[in-house]
Amino acid sequence: MKEVIEEKVYAGRRLDENEALFLYQSADLGWLGELATYVREKKHGKNTYFNRNFHIEPTNICIYTCAFCAFARRPGEEGGWEYTLEEIEDICRGYVGKPVTEVHIVGGVHPKRGVEYYGEMIQRIKRILPHIHVKGFTAVELKVMFARSRMSIEEGLAALREYGLDSIPGGGAEIFHPDVRKQICDTKASTDNWLVIHEAAHKLGIPSNCTMLYGHVENYFHRVHHMNLLRELQDRTGGFNTFIPLKFRHENNELSHIQEASVIEDLKNYAVARLFLDNIPHIKAYWPMIGKPTTQLALSFGVDDVDGTIDDTTKIYSMAGAEEQSPAVTTAELVHLITRAGYRPIERDSVYNILNDFSVVAA
Repeated sequence: MKEVIEEKVYAGRRLDENEALFLYQSADLGWLGELATYVREKKHGKNTYFNRNFHIEPTNICIYTCAFCAFARRPGEEGGWEYTLEEIEDICRGYVGKPVTEVHIVGGVHPKRGVEYYGEMIQRIKRILPHIHVKGFTAVELKVMFARSRMSIEEGLAALREYGLDSIPGGGAEIFHPDVRKQICDTKASTDNWLVIHEAAHKLGIPSNCTMLYGHVENYFHRVHHMNLLRELQDRTGGFNTFIPLKFRHENNELSHIQEASVIEDLKNYAVARLFLDNIPHIKAYWPMIGKPTTQLALSFGVDDVDGTIDDTTKIYSMAGAEEQSPAVTTAELVHLITRAGYRPIERDSVYNILNDFSVVAA
């Protein structure tokens, strides 16, 4: 099996699900890193991408109770928040004149807010920051948003695009296999909901990212099943920009008894993703979740993107015990992180157009 996989990788041929399972179960970590680096550098050379972004989390009020979540609060529960549109405008005014290119909007699934509310939010943001790329809303949020506004998926997405939505971030996928989904997020949007919404977005010209939450109750078979569904959708649409493995963190949630994945497991997961997801251009390590040192290591295991500056504006992962409790870095710090790992720091926009080559700037 090892020789067959190696031959396929160097020939640029697609791995099947059994081969991906072998990589998880039996492959040596060093060999995995070697193969993943070959694929990564064939696609991107030494380029490692980041962007200048900030997050808005409009509310953590949520109609769902997911076992892995430390972020959400029920209506009226202590610790909940709901920003007004004026408060969101105030957040955006703090970025006027700064070189940010993207705002990432994800929050709880609010019981009373529909497309019109979030559309007005997008419009207000773009009035203050006209050139900002709005990457917003998981498929889980969108499903409920469209239902509240009595719109079909296509109608809702088209309306949000008219309001100014540019792309979708890809959260809410968790693990697609029904056996796992039943245990960790049984009540929220199904696998089919997630896939159908992203396929519809791609067909309307709205690109998206895709994610997988790993390191909880799933096993390797479930991870491969999940990635295979993403790969099949990408074959149909080509609309995914990047795949983001999201590490389960166990503080302040119903799965706190589960030991978190090791760094070795993190690196293995990035490498297998890079080798199996041959049709998704980029693999992202979300540095606030795994920490800067592991992010640097991941660049040698297939990762070519480290997300962005974040600017201390996200609580979704810090509330669950992520490595970075104050998730903000300067551009200079990200450039240093990438350079110290032996790669070229490239500032990108949200769809991977190159804005600045900081290896040239530094020279």
